[in-house]
Amino acid sequence: MHKVIFDTDPGVDDAMALLFLHNHPEIDLIGITTVFGNAAIETTTRNALFLKREWGIAAPVARGEGKTYNPMRNPVDWPVLIHGHDGLGNIDVPDTIDLPLDPRPAHRFIIETVRANPGEVTLIAVGRMSNLAYALKEDPGIAGLVRQVIIMGGAFDVPGNITPAAEANIHGDPEAADAVMTAPWKVVVVGLDVTMKTVMTRKRLAELTERNGKHLKLLSDISQFYIDFYGQHVEDEGMVVHDSCACIYLVAPELFTTRPGAIRVVAGGIADGQTIQKPDARTFPPGNWDDLPSQHACIGIDAEKVMALLDETLVR
Repeated sequence: MHKVIFDTDPGVDDAMALLFLHNHPEIDLIGITTVFGNAAIETTTRNALFLKREWGIAAPVARGEGKTYNPMRNPVDWPVLIHGHDGLGNIDVPDTIDLPLDPRPAHRFIIETVRANPGEVTLIAVGRMSNLAYALKEDPGIAGLVRQVIIMGGAFDVPGNITPAAEANIHGDPEAADAVMTAPWKVVVVGLDVTMKTVMTRKRLAELTERNGKHLKLLSDISQFYIDFYGQHVEDEGMVVHDSCACIYLVAPELFTTRPGAIRVVAGGIADGQTIQKPDARTFPPGNWDDLPSQHACIGIDAEKVMALLDETLVR
């Protein structure tokens, strides 16, 4: 069993990824930590509690700080045109959910859970990297105790999606992302190089919902607004399943091709949030990538098999 803390900013594609984690028989979801991104921290935390309640998820929810690693960064507008005003496709999520939060802030929840399960916990982070960076800052020793970190974010050999240089999760808190990429733990970055090749069509989602209406009816309702947005970006009428790809990597890494090398994140200037890897196979003069851990960037994917595994798990 893979013990997982899911660091998330629900978010439509986050909801699909959460249901994948909940349903997969080899995954033990032991915590959900919330971060700002697809909406404000109050909204993403409320959404996590809502999905926990609706899908009967046992894992505790811990709220993040709701601020960037660098406190001088200005907040950005929430992507309401993509995820809706409620963060879940404008399905009228209740304002309050009558479920308790874990009393610890997200970064402290991460620290204490990792220390209670040394060598066993995988962190899957599909929003800003703020909570992970705060955890490292408070307790750098956890880096040696985490099994691995899987990130949905970044763009290496393709353009970004928030600027030509940067992917949105990284761009939202680049200082945090750089701290996470350069820490001495195993990081796998599942970014736009591969996620843009995975599309859940409206027709496919409807067929899955017919097979498991109990949970997928809600997921389908949440996803319609997102699919309308992605209609201008993908050939088929569907949505890109960014966050689910990071979760699928955990149980099926053989479906991905990775490239090893140190990774840095640009903080500032017109390339703010750009992820740049120094491949291990290349040599360069001395520079800012030297003496840093070699991390893995996903550069290839078997999209058909990834989508098949997603289908199979969602309807369980």
